[in-house]
Amino acid sequence: MQRAPDIICIGAAHWDVIGQSPSPVAPGADMPGTIHRAPGGVALNIAVGLAIEGQHTALIAAIGTDPAGVELCAWVEAVGVDTALLIRPERSDCYLAIEGAGGLIAAIAESAMLESIGPEVLARLPADDTTTVLLDSGLCATTLATIAAEINISDLRLAAASPAKAARLAPFLARDACFYLNRAEAEALCAMDFPDSTSAALTLRAKGAARAIVTDGPNPVCDASADGVITAMPPALSPRRVTGAGDRFTAAHIAAERRGQGRQTALHYALAAAAAHISRQP
Repeated sequence: MQRAPDIICIGAAHWDVIGQSPSPVAPGADMPGTIHRAPGGVALNIAVGLAIEGQHTALIAAIGTDPAGVELCAWVEAVGVDTALLIRPERSDCYLAIEGAGGLIAAIAESAMLESIGPEVLARLPADDTTTVLLDSGLCATTLATIAAEINISDLRLAAASPAKAARLAPFLARDACFYLNRAEAEALCAMDFPDSTSAALTLRAKGAARAIVTDGPNPVCDASADGVITAMPPALSPRRVTGAGDRFTAAHIAAERRGQGRQTALHYALAAAAAHISRQP
C-alpha cells in the first residue's frame, strides 16, 4: 500500500516564463536580458520545496494532458512529489513575469484550469487528520469559500498567490488556520495599508486569523499567534531573482516546524532558505 502523504499542497502548478534584465526596466522599455522557463505556481513551488526538505508531499493541481502538462507532470514526479491526486484537464495554465534590477516589474497568470477546480477537491483529502494541508488562493473565490466552510483539517496553512487574489482567503479568517502573506497581500486581504509586517500580522490576528506570518522583502518578517509575536530580519544580499522566494520561505518554514523546531528557529531557517533561493542564478 502506498504511504499517505504527510503534506498535501493544493493550488497552482504551471510553467513559468520569466524574462530578466540586469538593468532597471521602465514601462514600454525594450531591454536586453535572458528568458527562461521553469516549473512554477505557488502550490507546486511549495510542494517541491517540502520534498527537498524531506517531507512526503502530494500535489492537488490542474496540470493538463497537453505536451506542456505531460512534461511538467513528469518533472514533478522526478523531484519526488506525489502526483496521484492531480487533476488532468485538456490544457495547462501558464505564468509570465518580467524582472528587472529592482525586482518584479509585472506578471500575468493564465489560471483558467486552476480556477475550474471545484469544491469536490475536498474528496481528495484523506480522512487522517494528521495530514498538513497547504492551500493557495489561486482557486476561484466561490470554491475557496466552500472549502473554508467544509474543510476539517487541524493543520491548515494558507498562502496568497498574489495581492490580486489575496482577498479570496477572507473566508478562512474564521477558521483555525495559519496565513503566509507578504505585506502587499496582507494589505489586499485587509483592505488597508500597513507600515510594516508586524502591524499587518496583528491586524490579521484581530480579524480572526489563528496565526499570521507576514514577510516584507528585505524588512523584518513577523509571526503573530496566540503564543505571542516574534520578528526576524532577513539576511542582507543582492537578489538575482525574486519569483518563488515567498514559496521557498513557506516550504522551509513548514518543514522546520514539522521537524520540531521552535518558532524563532523556524523563522530564521525559512529566511535563510529564501535568501539562498533569490541569491542563485535561475
